[in-house]
Amino acid sequence: MAELLIHTDRVIGNIEKINALMKKHNSEWTLISKVLSGHKESLRNILAHPSIKEVHSVGDSRLSSLEVIKSLRPDIVTMYIKPVPQNLVPSIVQLADISLISSMRTLELMNDAAARSGVVHRVIVMIELGELREGIVRENIVDFYSRAFAMENIDVIGLGSNLGCMYGIEPTYDKMIQLSLYRQILEQMFDRKIPIISGGSSITLPLIGSKRLPPTMNHYRIGEAVFLGTSPLDNKRFRNLSTEVFEYQANILELEEKQTTPDGIISEAAVGHVAEAETQPRSDDTHCRALMDFGLLDVDVDDVSPKDKNVRFAGTTSDLTVFELGDNKDEKGKPRYHVGDTVRFKPSYMGVARLMTSKFIYKTVRGKVHELPLV
Repeated sequence: MAELLIHTDRVIGNIEKINALMKKHNSEWTLISKVLSGHKESLRNILAHPSIKEVHSVGDSRLSSLEVIKSLRPDIVTMYIKPVPQNLVPSIVQLADISLISSMRTLELMNDAAARSGVVHRVIVMIELGELREGIVRENIVDFYSRAFAMENIDVIGLGSNLGCMYGIEPTYDKMIQLSLYRQILEQMFDRKIPIISGGSSITLPLIGSKRLPPTMNHYRIGEAVFLGTSPLDNKRFRNLSTEVFEYQANILELEEKQTTPDGIISEAAVGHVAEAETQPRSDDTHCRALMDFGLLDVDVDDVSPKDKNVRFAGTTSDLTVFELGDNKDEKGKPRYHVGDTVRFKPSYMGVARLMTSKFIYKTVRGKVHELPLV
């Protein structure tokens, strides 16, 4: 079975480097762990390390993942990072210390649930800044906050926005300064302090400390940079973060010299897809084709790149994928691959997320095992 290797020591190294960056710029950050899909062994190693104490909170978009986090470290502050489903309000109040909110009806239900549980639930109210995903539009902000401030079991600790996820809207200075201006207006109108401005994610990291980001920005929600070492702003490595946290390897099940084009009448019955016509060989030559033990049900082939440049995608189906190996010979004329060998891939962020979700992919944690602290 194909396998995803997870180097948690490299994750911890990235956390330590981001901690240092945030400390330098008097900011806080939330570790977004959703790419791990609640994988307990990985989370155990990461949450047990002392570096996690310098992280403001740990956030996830799945309730089951927050449940794992709380079971491992009940002392850690948790954040539910997508709009709250109304049917899950009581559970989210129990498992998340902070929520990102953009619906007044949902906030009312959360206030009621928090009152029944005898807690005060913290919220960051999300503002629409052009990404057209979650967020309150400008005309409704004052009314929303006036009602939120009146709720006895809700503590409004910040305002935030989400950029770069759906349309890829960049976090420009003008976008970010809007959040600062909204905070000034609300604090003056209601004589209430709003300590957090959370408008940043991994896409914002390259802007920290520059004039392209207002100094009032003080909270970031970071996932991709921690686990991939990159920023979506330019898809490049961010500073000295590790980009080798995840390694994906698949097994060769069959290795045969076959024609490069199919033989027969092609119907519409295919459930998978193949390489684009312009990337297919233009002759009737035969190539060595390797059959791998993963398919569309596990991961999109566009999200995993072979580390060997001689390995080229040919086609995929639900649970098998074919790669072209050319003549499969090294410089000495010997076979480079045999049946039973593994081929290594570098997964993208979405590739990791899908592989972590697939129950048919082995997950192996590499790195030192850390002991969880007593709480």
